[in-house]
Amino acid sequence: MAAACCVRTVFRPAILSFAWEVSLCCGSPRRSFILQHSYPLSSKYGGRHTVTMIPGHGIGPELMMHVKNVFRYLRVPVDFEEVMVRSSISEEDVYNTVIAVCRNRVALKGNIETNHNLPPSHKSFNNVLRTTLDLFANVSHFKSLPCVETRHKNIDILVIRENTEGEYSNLEHQSAKGVIESLKIITRTRSLRIAEYAFQLAQKLGRKKVTAVHKANIMKLGDGLFLQCCRDVASSYPQISFEGMIVDNTTMQLVCKPQQFDVMVMPNLYGNIVNNVCTGLVGGAGLVPSANYGHKYAVFETAARQSGKKIANKNMANPTAMLLASCIMLDYLKLHSHANIIRDAVLTAMDNKHLHTPDIGGQATSLDVIQHVMNHIDRVT
Repeated sequence: MAAACCVRTVFRPAILSFAWEVSLCCGSPRRSFILQHSYPLSSKYGGRHTVTMIPGHGIGPELMMHVKNVFRYLRVPVDFEEVMVRSSISEEDVYNTVIAVCRNRVALKGNIETNHNLPPSHKSFNNVLRTTLDLFANVSHFKSLPCVETRHKNIDILVIRENTEGEYSNLEHQSAKGVIESLKIITRTRSLRIAEYAFQLAQKLGRKKVTAVHKANIMKLGDGLFLQCCRDVASSYPQISFEGMIVDNTTMQLVCKPQQFDVMVMPNLYGNIVNNVCTGLVGGAGLVPSANYGHKYAVFETAARQSGKKIANKNMANPTAMLLASCIMLDYLKLHSHANIIRDAVLTAMDNKHLHTPDIGGQATSLDVIQHVMNHIDRVT
């Protein structure tokens, strides 16, 4: 076991206009995509990285504790700068978090609940973080795990969600008593940006098809623009099949035959819905990692946004998704050997039904899974 661990860097998008490449993660076919950049990494202190850690609410703090313990046990050269966000989420919390991420350029984040009872002037912390840092692309990899019981098998879907506009533009007003207007913003620039990212990722990973999810049959201007941007980009990638699919049909197709999907790209709200459907298809919120990235900053978290407060501090939370999110972060920092060891340990635990937590039908505790991960580290190091 080793010195305290912690991390610091950047997670930028793989777009043609930026110096990025996408590569396969050797030795980890079940969570295979890694986004790498050719920029120099952020400055390291004594050979160590510093990463902003945002524990969040509910089970977030205990999941972060598990990540820190595993990193410490493996002697990962990463140091965490923790930023606490209170349940009331003050402007000071938002400011401190944004400044910390700007300083370190990469963050590991727990789920932050949005209180629906607060006045309309209160903005979602998650949304403010994504828009302020221009974390325009959310990427989640949904892949079946062999020993996790689900209705569908052989799922392998990359979902790419535009993260900064659409229905999440925070532009609402009451035009007359009892009449609310909520603006959905779709721009050509940001639609082309996310479409280009999706096709480049598909090309680098050898994917065969990109599906653009939309509602252009009803929202002919807004979603029509998004769909046309995807078509324009698709014309530059003739080797990749392209289709558009209406969002309501998409959800039905996902629950009937999810294997038909490969890479999916979509505006903000549809991405939120599809992410949650796909999370359920492969076993639930405790299994899937996710990443949000822009030109300068990256935030890694779980794909589902539930805080899990009902099971907080009960030693029941599945640490798989957060540990896998930390592995994607390590790959981003080019700490590939550390990432592979932890990832292999976590996925080996999921292959053992005796180590399944209650969310996936088992009786194991969070600490049972962490102990297995540490035992695996002992065996391979």
